[in-house]
Amino acid sequence: MKRRTFLTQLAAGGAASVVAAPALAQGLPSVKWRMATSWPKSLETIYGSAAAMCQRIGELTEGKFEVMPFAGGEIVGATQVFDATKNKTVECSHTLTAFFTGKNPAYAFDGGIAFGTNARQQNAWYYYGGGKALIQELFGKENMVSFPCGNTGVQMGGWYRKEIKGLEDLQGLKMRIAGLGGRILSKLGVVPQQIPPGDIYPSLERGTIDAAEWIGPYDDEKLGFNKVAKYYYTPGWWEGSAQITTLANKEAWDALPPFYKAAFETAATEQNLMMLASYDTRNPEALRRLLGAGVELRAFPQPVMEAVYKATTETFAEIAASNPDFRKIYEPWKTFLNESNAWMRVADYRLDTFRFAAPKWP
Repeated sequence: MKRRTFLTQLAAGGAASVVAAPALAQGLPSVKWRMATSWPKSLETIYGSAAAMCQRIGELTEGKFEVMPFAGGEIVGATQVFDATKNKTVECSHTLTAFFTGKNPAYAFDGGIAFGTNARQQNAWYYYGGGKALIQELFGKENMVSFPCGNTGVQMGGWYRKEIKGLEDLQGLKMRIAGLGGRILSKLGVVPQQIPPGDIYPSLERGTIDAAEWIGPYDDEKLGFNKVAKYYYTPGWWEGSAQITTLANKEAWDALPPFYKAAFETAATEQNLMMLASYDTRNPEALRRLLGAGVELRAFPQPVMEAVYKATTETFAEIAASNPDFRKIYEPWKTFLNESNAWMRVADYRLDTFRFAAPKWP
């Protein structure tokens, strides 16, 4: 009995091993789930992370709990995975919940919010800063449970067919942008477009849109955006942290044995680490290739950054005044972020400012 209790505690703590799994899975039912993702299979970083999560669940349960990933469009469209999970068309999904801020702007706190947390701060807020209870309550209203399962880190500011030299260049600009970033930019004359990943390239190529944001150098190169837009801007102020989330239908989740729940959450937490590490390794190499191919890297002008920051604070105040879900999260989230920023200014910021400007290591 002591051995079995020890192994169970290991599984619940995220340290289950394939050695322990047979004893724990013995007598448990075989369960098959489908995971609808928002990603094309060509993106082995983000879709590959979903596939790795599913594989890990199977390993931890000795194949008794099988979760099969599907690319966007195979079962439902990339932006339809929310409703599919809620309605139990599929048991779970893998997505950026900021895609669904049109349903409720409060979802932005789960995915990534303009001038908000970076990836480290997002984890700190979610796991230890009170975020988990708030986010679980939010998705619980939609018959779902949620788990962080990745992060792209800070994103780039997108691809543009013309330079952005000042605020006047934003007027009438048709831009593919997800989440609240589009709502903020609309205050400055941008016309935001919600376009699924697979349609971004042809929309840029045809001139249906003038600009598009996606993730960062590695995935952007994969999708070929540099072939249809010359200017690549930084930073992606609307997503300093783009947390990827797996949503599970609550009824399906509640029906799982506790061991399967532990395996699912363990695999999600592993990918929350692994995805960011993958992007941080691949993005530098991809950026060098893009610049070598003639891409022109630009930083948003200071007046543009100041204007979008002002528009951001105005937008959030407006939403908080009218949306109780947003307001309930926004107030404690601001307190956490201000305290976290104060610490990071003392430690990380001073070190990073020096070392990023220092000569290369000999």
